[in-house]
Amino acid sequence: MQLSHGGESSPTGAPVARRSVEQVLALAPDAASRKAGTRLGAAGPWSGTGCDASGAVWGLCKGSGSTPYRTVVDTTGPAYACSCPSRKFPCKHALGLLLLRASDEGAFRPAEPADWAEEWLAGRRARAARESNPAAGGDSPRGPADPAAARRRAERRAERVTGGAQELEQRLADLLRGGLAATDRPGYGLWEETAARMVDAQAPGLAARVRELGAISGSGPGWPVRLLEECGLLHLLDTAWLARDRLPDPLAATVRTRVGLPQSAEGPPVRDQWLVLAQYDTPDGKIVARRIWLYGRGSGRTALLLSFGAAGRSPAQALPVGATIDAELTPYPGGGQLRAELGEQFGATGAAGPPPGIAAAAAPAVYGNALRDDPWLDAWPVTLRDVIPVPSKDGWQLADAHADAHANAHADAQRGTRTDARTASALPIAPAALSRPGLWKLVALSGGGPVTVFGEIGHRGFEPYAAWDPGEEEEGAGTTGGPVVQLV
Repeated sequence: MQLSHGGESSPTGAPVARRSVEQVLALAPDAASRKAGTRLGAAGPWSGTGCDASGAVWGLCKGSGSTPYRTVVDTTGPAYACSCPSRKFPCKHALGLLLLRASDEGAFRPAEPADWAEEWLAGRRARAARESNPAAGGDSPRGPADPAAARRRAERRAERVTGGAQELEQRLADLLRGGLAATDRPGYGLWEETAARMVDAQAPGLAARVRELGAISGSGPGWPVRLLEECGLLHLLDTAWLARDRLPDPLAATVRTRVGLPQSAEGPPVRDQWLVLAQYDTPDGKIVARRIWLYGRGSGRTALLLSFGAAGRSPAQALPVGATIDAELTPYPGGGQLRAELGEQFGATGAAGPPPGIAAAAAPAVYGNALRDDPWLDAWPVTLRDVIPVPSKDGWQLADAHADAHANAHADAQRGTRTDARTASALPIAPAALSRPGLWKLVALSGGGPVTVFGEIGHRGFEPYAAWDPGEEEEGAGTTGGPVVQLV
């Protein structure tokens, strides 16, 4: 049987929420799995289905062979096991089982798990118990076998990174001395060669930024200005690394992360009711990076869970968008402390309304404040309330629904023109989002009325990731909880 480690430990005795169809589809590793799982989301191919109070569901799915596939899901993780040969997690059978559960609860009879399902569930519970209580026979937390040797390795790597940063500074100086126009010559291999040198220096963060410079050259009108800006940020990162001992600890941690040194989650864990705002995958070289955004109802914190999968495989960590989980998160060091590590989960509840939001006009200031902690930040998460998607000359934008209708009256009178005051404080939607189907979902959901939207604002504009029904109120304002629409 195959298992995905989508969750760490199975809670006991906690209420388990049933996922909606959209939340189940959000767990699919790719579009093909989503389509195949949908075909198995009816009762026809299933037999022996059941569920128990701990959140486990199981069933037998008829396949092409004579023996049905055995599928079991621990919905509190979620985690999955199936006897099929698929290397995807969750496989289409696990998705189909969860879709059947979401659409037809009567198809599942409360019972004790089948023997084959109980075997997997018992092993999962035993592993969770060992991890949470090492004294009872579990493995102790692993650490460096020789702390002194680990420190020497870290020092040697820091020396190599320093050598790479010094070499990069020299190359940037040579570039500016010779002029940016030289970078537009066909076949000019400056960037790839320089990036390779940064890889040799064990500074993958510097290598990635150097490769981004290569994509700017000749990329359209104004590219020399954009190239100069990015060279300036790269120079700032170089000099920050070389002077890291004189930086405040949070900024020094940010610099180490941006250069590419590994960091570990540290500090006291934060337990909260975490609303799953969005989940999406992006290619990162030969691997796939999965980003899951969470909002803590009690703490008011926004957190990012980051996981990776090998080429052709989806990252194992997955959470249903729109659900709320009772869990502990441990933050990583660095400016903003957005990234966190998911710890113990204690249960899950049903869907809830959106988190508190801000007006579109206030979002740029939020991003500007975040840049003080991390000058290399491309974007920052925000929730916008009462915004309306409207077309613009260059694409689409999100306009404040309650902007002062008289804000531009004087200017309009002088120009003899008529201006929609809402667009005076509108945010442009980032070019990357204009070609995604999610844009049209957002427009359809709005229907010309205000919506609440979660996404990231950066120098390229606003990227929407999720939106809520216009009739839903903000968290803390008496909402009864409504559907969230995924836009990525």
